[in-house]
Amino acid sequence: MSKSDILLITKGHPFERGPFFSLFDQLNVNYTHIEQPLASQVMSLEIAQQYDCLVFFDMPGIEFLPGGPIVSDPPDSFRAEFQLMLEAGIGMVFLHHAIAGWPHWREYHQTIGGQFLYTQQTTETGNLMDSGYRHGVDHQITVANTAHPVAFNVPPHFSMTDELYLYEVYEHDLEPLLVSDYSFDQTQFFSAAAVVERGEMFSNDGWSHPPGSALVGWTRKQNNSRICYLQGGDNASAWDNPHYRTLLDNAIRWTSGSL
Repeated sequence: MSKSDILLITKGHPFERGPFFSLFDQLNVNYTHIEQPLASQVMSLEIAQQYDCLVFFDMPGIEFLPGGPIVSDPPDSFRAEFQLMLEAGIGMVFLHHAIAGWPHWREYHQTIGGQFLYTQQTTETGNLMDSGYRHGVDHQITVANTAHPVAFNVPPHFSMTDELYLYEVYEHDLEPLLVSDYSFDQTQFFSAAAVVERGEMFSNDGWSHPPGSALVGWTRKQNNSRICYLQGGDNASAWDNPHYRTLLDNAIRWTSGSL
């Protein structure tokens, strides 16, 4: 089986670099690594077409400062090129915290299929509370669609230890792939805004969030592009999971159109 050529985009959120790149060294891929903010300044359809797919493990558009986060919008040039990539059918895999990038770019999150919110957001349909997080969760995952190519060679049920999110998932517009047995209730999570606005880790005081989706992986189509989001992948405990590695390898091949 030939290796997939991928463009791997990181930065914007801290991560364990050694174990993370070791993960990609073990996959059936050749990867070129680029970091934000350079990625959004130079990425184009011309560059993307040199690769089989793009893998996003970045979190651009939000900077954490003592007085609270500062949100920025993507360059107009990147917005335009991103749309061209979707129209051209460039495959994209989004991992873990990538779902929190570009907080005010609605089309970006429609492409991914959801959003993690660090702060409360007002939309045309009302107010959305900041999202929740919980580290080191031992949970059982069920494959919702065992016939999907991304699930190839993945057991129908498997365990992971990982960080989970209580976040926005656009369930009406995606194909469910992975479902967690964890309770996605506010009592089981901590407020993201408590951390970035008040410096309070592991707090949900005064925080009210409706029950969330148990989906931790899905696929969808945006324009002509295949999209896959895997919520897992916070640290080495997840990256070392052989089923996670299989899912990621399959996701890369499926979005590339070779699976």
